[in-house]
Amino acid sequence: MRPVSLDDYVGQGHILGAGKPLRQMLEGGHLHSMILWGPPGTGKTTLARLVARNSNAEFIGLSAVMAGVKDIRAAVERAQAIREESGRRTVLFLDEVHRFNKAQQDAFLPWVENGTLVFIGATTENPSFELNNALLSRARVYVLRALGEDDLARVIDRALAGMPAVRIEERAREMIARAADGDARRALNMLELAHDLAGATSPPVITEAIAAELATGGLRRFDKQGEAFYDQISALHKAVRGSDPDAALYWLCRMLDGGCDPRYIARRVLRMASEDIGNADPRGLTLALEAAEVYERLGSPEGELAIAQAVVFMACAAKSNAMLVAFGEAMQDAKTHGSLEVPLHLRNAPTRLMKELGYGKDYRYAHDEPDAFASGENYFPEGLPPRQYYRPVPRGLEIKIAEALARRKK
Repeated sequence: MRPVSLDDYVGQGHILGAGKPLRQMLEGGHLHSMILWGPPGTGKTTLARLVARNSNAEFIGLSAVMAGVKDIRAAVERAQAIREESGRRTVLFLDEVHRFNKAQQDAFLPWVENGTLVFIGATTENPSFELNNALLSRARVYVLRALGEDDLARVIDRALAGMPAVRIEERAREMIARAADGDARRALNMLELAHDLAGATSPPVITEAIAAELATGGLRRFDKQGEAFYDQISALHKAVRGSDPDAALYWLCRMLDGGCDPRYIARRVLRMASEDIGNADPRGLTLALEAAEVYERLGSPEGELAIAQAVVFMACAAKSNAMLVAFGEAMQDAKTHGSLEVPLHLRNAPTRLMKELGYGKDYRYAHDEPDAFASGENYFPEGLPPRQYYRPVPRGLEIKIAEALARRKK
């Protein structure tokens, strides 16, 4: 079912629509090296083949899972021979290009540079992290998007057009398109299984019941080592920070549904409690710790509810990043000002010699002062004027903290 023309290609209108640069390049037969980045089943290999076909170029396909530098050299020799014999250019397509290490990626750079090869790489991972700069500078990156349900319905209908004896119910087609989760390959695999099950009836009909049997139990896209992982935890964190408990709960469930370890989420929830709530509501940190402990005691799926409870609480809680900012500023001063000595009056004096040297002399014990506060005392080292790192926000408990600090300062 792989398309053989641009008219049959489904999806990616943002780069292949009328007037788009890639569409113009394909129609004009102008070749350039490129990286196709997108989720599985979005047409990366198909698009690479169409690029070669529309440019009348030889197509050599390799997979980085199996290939090595030896295969790259063989492709170069073949490309040189083709160019000498017919003048045609060669498209080297490398699937899963992110599986190549930096040295392997460098192996074909000279041949891309001198025009022997037009390189097209396909990857599901962010090229910024997985490909070296030398390769990225020689190839344009095109981002492919997951197919929509309407796109997948077109893929299904086109497949069934070659099997006129088979009929599919409208609801069954919708269920398969939704369960495919943007992946055309998955949609076709499910359709093939549905066709086999429907073959037991006469005439064969792919019913809603058959589609429901195939559509249940699939996991949404979630790569534990890939960008989707970090995108989704970022969305969860930002939904909590943005005080949207419903969106936070959705992203939590997306990650759990995709197979993320709940312990990882529990650790990130602890970070959220300190980074985005802090002293505006210290209960957030306590609840996050308790949720992690509950999960350790109950496991999945029961313990996941406690994590969800902590996420929703923190999304609803008053927000403050005052501690995050204060910690960062204090750490910067600690790194910038070197090893400043602890003032004598703040030093510990456990021995007679230390006392004779003035350790702890003139220290004012705060509990002996009015309101347990030694007004005017300086706790910073010499050479570093007193700073104000911690600036409470006017929200939650930090309102009271700010008032207390202001009274002491006055």
